[in-house]
Amino acid sequence: MESQVEKLETSVHIKASAVQFHDVVCNRTHHLRNICPEKVQGVEILEGEWGTEGSIIFWNYVIDGKACVAKEAVEAIDKGNNKTTFKVLEGDLLQHYKSFNFIIQVIPQKEGSMVHWTMEYEKLKDHFPDPHSLLQWAIELIRDIDAHLITQDQK
Repeated sequence: MESQVEKLETSVHIKASAVQFHDVVCNRTHHLRNICPEKVQGVEILEGEWGTEGSIIFWNYVIDGKACVAKEAVEAIDKGNNKTTFKVLEGDLLQHYKSFNFIIQVIPQKEGSMVHWTMEYEKLKDHFPDPHSLLQWAIELIRDIDAHLITQDQK
């Protein structure tokens, strides 16, 4: 089988600023369990520090009603472009994929921001499905983070 890197991506308009949203995704990732506990049960740092390249993060999350885990490395942080890249090292996703990366970039807009979420992956087998349910989960997560940030601004 000739494996190739495939992509699924989405863009979601949010009301929060690009800097605020990127701060949660990059520096305050552990707050996600409080922001959307029905999707993220836990996020802990195993190596390094929050918001630093090379850190290793362990996730407990629920997708389609199934409890899942992932160990990810923060592969790259581009603060100037509000962009963070995560590489999956271990966990449920690697049962179906040889490699899996998340790239989250937040682009300032005239009003609010645009969150561009990309998943790059290589399937272990051709017949394995594309991770559409994970993309839907990401869209809901983006909306939850945005709602949280907007509520915080109003306090």
